[in-house]
Amino acid sequence: MVTLLIGNKGSGKTKKLISLANEAVATTAGNVVVIEKGAKLTYDVTHKARLIDTDQYKISGYDVLYGFISGICAGNYDVTNIFVDSTFKICGKDMDALKELVNKLSALADNADTKITLLISADESELPTDMKANLEKM
Repeated sequence: MVTLLIGNKGSGKTKKLISLANEAVATTAGNVVVIEKGAKLTYDVTHKARLIDTDQYKISGYDVLYGFISGICAGNYDVTNIFVDSTFKICGKDMDALKELVNKLSALADNADTKITLLISADESELPTDMKANLEKM
């Protein structure tokens, strides 16, 4: 399952992500992964979650992010939740590429039995209509 947390800058998406990640760590028996651009969540997300800074691994672009998330799922059978902060900062603001990423991640999430949450800094009206089923608005 892929969920999109959408809202404009300053709407509280990152705070919601922190809350969801910490809650997932407390309630799941598996591992929780938080992918971020820059190491800004170090003190907010519990140390029991795996924090990954995309800058450290030179991750940029939708295909690279998909490959990275696929590798996380392939290498760790017990990852239950993956949260991606600042998706557009990592990949660029391209709605068609985002739609393709969400479709590929949906198949991956179903196959790996993993919940994936992407934070999107945009207004709901900017999203393609067929992606609105994945929304969790701020």
